[in-house]
Amino acid sequence: MEKAYLILETGEVFEGRPFGAAGESIGELVFTTGVVGYVESLTDPSYYGQTLMFTFPQIGNYGIIPLDSESGKCHVKGVVVHDHCEAPSNFRCQGTLDAFLKAQGVPGICGVDTRRLTQIVREHGVMNAIITEKVPENMLDQLKNYKVSGAVEATAITEPQVLLPEGEVKRHVALMDYGAKKSIADHLLGAGCKVTILPYNATAEDVLNLRPDGVMLSNGPGDPADNPDCIAQIKRLIGKLPMFGICLGHQLLALAAGAETTKLKYGHRGANQPVRCVKTGRSYITSQNHGYAVLSEGLDKVGGVLSYVNLNDNTCEGIDYPDLGAFSMQFHPEAHGGPRDMESAFDRFMKMMGGND
Repeated sequence: MEKAYLILETGEVFEGRPFGAAGESIGELVFTTGVVGYVESLTDPSYYGQTLMFTFPQIGNYGIIPLDSESGKCHVKGVVVHDHCEAPSNFRCQGTLDAFLKAQGVPGICGVDTRRLTQIVREHGVMNAIITEKVPENMLDQLKNYKVSGAVEATAITEPQVLLPEGEVKRHVALMDYGAKKSIADHLLGAGCKVTILPYNATAEDVLNLRPDGVMLSNGPGDPADNPDCIAQIKRLIGKLPMFGICLGHQLLALAAGAETTKLKYGHRGANQPVRCVKTGRSYITSQNHGYAVLSEGLDKVGGVLSYVNLNDNTCEGIDYPDLGAFSMQFHPEAHGGPRDMESAFDRFMKMMGGND
């Protein structure tokens, strides 16, 4: 039986079996707690540069369903699972996870103790790891030096795209693509919006020349502070148009307003993340995928009002900017897959943009 190895930058080695593409791959090892939605996770641009470990024991049992994809390709560097299902069963299935990863050039490893690996990441924080079919020599220095970089540029579109809803156009939204999930545009289209998707490097003038009703700042991968040009353009747009930021867009909006961000020990990834509305005290279950957070301290000094907090670690999950006509959420209200507790955020954005309902 073929063997594969997962080697952590701490030097720990886990033996398993290979699947997916052959070869070695280094990535930042992170875990997601989602029970379903592995197709969406693998194609989510926010996972760019990362090796994704699933805490749910069996992955691949319903195969690959292209209609559930969040983008046109797999963005992860590697896949780690306990039990890889080789014989999926689902009426929508159009292929196996193994064949998909082979076609995408992404290696996987199965048969490892993902519970122990999750404990290690929770105790020590996210770390780099390599999936390999042989134990290479002198790998630790290379592992420690790996860093996710150029993430937004690698995942965003390069030319503007225009999407039209099936029925009447009620609003026109400029969607800034920092590595956007397809579901964000789908929700806007479903609400009757014409959506003009702009590349990450579009200027404030590019946006204003479209004369949109509002601006959506998308999710995306990497450290938000690595995008100073994007932050500068958002700063020039704040207050001129209704603005809604999700995930990375939430962080970039906060940085543009003058707030600060920090890297979390192991991030929030999964479809069961609890948040609390500061104003009402009501709790919601949300879908999340991020490794950085906005610092809650000092938000009042930049015109921000904390709107949601994470119930596990009390980190910032949402900010309102009442004087600037903007708001943002760290979690994914479009939640695909995941709970739909916060889809009302899109209704709020529609009302902010005005016009005919």
